[in-house]
Amino acid sequence: MPTSTPPRRALRAVAAALTLLTSVSVLAGCGKSEPGSTADGKTVLRYQGATGQVSPYELAEDLGYFSKISLRWEGDTTSGPANIQAAATNQVEFGSAFNGAVVKLIAGGAKVTAVLSSYGSDEQSFTGYFVRDDSGINSARDLIGKKVGVNTLGAHHEFITREWLHQQGLSDKEIKQVELTVVPPANTEDALRKGQIEVGTLGSVFRETAVERGGIHPLFTDKGLFGTFDYGTYVFRNDFIAKNPDAVKDFVQGTARATRWLQVTPREEVQARFTSIIEKRGRNENTGLIKYWKSSGIPVPGAVIDQKELQIWIDWLVRNGELKEGQLKATDLFTNKDNPYANGTYTPQSGPTGEAVAAK
Repeated sequence: MPTSTPPRRALRAVAAALTLLTSVSVLAGCGKSEPGSTADGKTVLRYQGATGQVSPYELAEDLGYFSKISLRWEGDTTSGPANIQAAATNQVEFGSAFNGAVVKLIAGGAKVTAVLSSYGSDEQSFTGYFVRDDSGINSARDLIGKKVGVNTLGAHHEFITREWLHQQGLSDKEIKQVELTVVPPANTEDALRKGQIEVGTLGSVFRETAVERGGIHPLFTDKGLFGTFDYGTYVFRNDFIAKNPDAVKDFVQGTARATRWLQVTPREEVQARFTSIIEKRGRNENTGLIKYWKSSGIPVPGAVIDQKELQIWIDWLVRNGELKEGQLKATDLFTNKDNPYANGTYTPQSGPTGEAVAAK
């Protein structure tokens, strides 16, 4: 991780955008009742997905890695903060978001725990901040007075943008003049090409399809700032974990194994599996994006959480006066206890499905 400290302005922007999360703890009991079990006794876990994409936990279910849980799709989301708010307020059992949003959620009083890394940047999968080739934008200073499209405020894309501007030497006043505009990921490329925004945040298949069409290039990337790194986690409500420890353990071990399967399985095999899953689930989705999938995006085997991925946000909140020194400790916000890869002993040996298995 770089040693530069993000400006207080950047953290204030993130904190302000996440204020809606500070009240979720009082709403946690106001959601739907838990969905119960299937006829064969499996605990049902509600979740929000992503159109045209397959998550590691959806893959885990398809691979047969779950024995005690059954997933139930409740719709799609494109916002991490909204996804973990849904989990905290009992709309779904678990959610995934940028770790800064997770820390802010817990700092606001929500009783949730991170159990597994959910996304990040590796050598092949990362988020780029793209400009048109004919835009004339070549530096951070060129963005003053311009619009940067992000998927939501107060999360990964905003933080990376403001941190890059800071590292490039812009003052807090100048950074304030760079306008962050919320644009759904599916619309970002079009908005960029039409000139509605000057910078478009593109990751995963959206980046790959846009690059293939040409005419754009990245001004900067998250990997360029931080290298390969896990940026987000899955969280569960603490009361659900207490009542359903076996279900949470099954989710973690299965999703960790599925993540490892993605990390060691040939790309073509992964793409074929994803296509099959999308076709079987019958949500009227386009499978055309699957051919652009490159990697899991998670550099750590089995998605094990490292405390520094949460501690960095705690430190910033303390410096900004949002938290008192010692109020939160990273080790209290997450657990790796159910992850079969947590001890770091795994081998490239494959089982019948091509999964890399943990050493005994």
